[in-house]
Amino acid sequence: MRSKKFLRAEQARLAWDVPGLVAGVDEAGRGPLAGPVVAAAVILDDHKPIKGLADSKKLTALRREKLFDEIRAKALCCSVALATVEEIDRLNILQATMLAMQRAVKGLRLKPAKVLVDGNRLPVLDVVAEAIVSGDALVQAISAASILAKVTRDRMLDELHAQHPLYGFDRHKGYGTAQHLAALRKHGPLPAHRRSFAPVAQAMQERGA
Repeated sequence: MRSKKFLRAEQARLAWDVPGLVAGVDEAGRGPLAGPVVAAAVILDDHKPIKGLADSKKLTALRREKLFDEIRAKALCCSVALATVEEIDRLNILQATMLAMQRAVKGLRLKPAKVLVDGNRLPVLDVVAEAIVSGDALVQAISAASILAKVTRDRMLDELHAQHPLYGFDRHKGYGTAQHLAALRKHGPLPAHRRSFAPVAQAMQERGA
């Protein structure tokens, strides 16, 4: 039986606030057919503002790369973690995402008093936490986390492309584009593919794998 640690009942927004450090948390890679899901946690330094923080999906790749370096240089602390393809297939993508977020928060050098998470669900944490829908566009610390997570994951998919150029990972980053689906049908799934996702399972079935 799957764990019940990540139930929606735990996602109620908090009506109070707490003093102390605040960490923003976001993920990248829930939807793709290949590669890990990556999460990041960031505690920004109020004395070192970073201009241009926004939802990573609305920034150009070049802008994300520049902000990635600036966040790493100016944040009080940050942490990036992941859940593997094997964990995604074993747990399901939602719980694997929560696991990656837990790992990112635990990896922070400083312990936050409160954690703000993008979306409508929360991982189980040992600190006060709040889920914020569209938080990556509303909360700078979450925006910073979204940038760290996406750049980290994109770099991993670029490395995968270097190993397996026929699949085009440098362009689609593992998402189910027409090009990616065609490569799946022609060449079959790689170990990096999520076998619990329907298009991958179908490609395996068609190839008798």
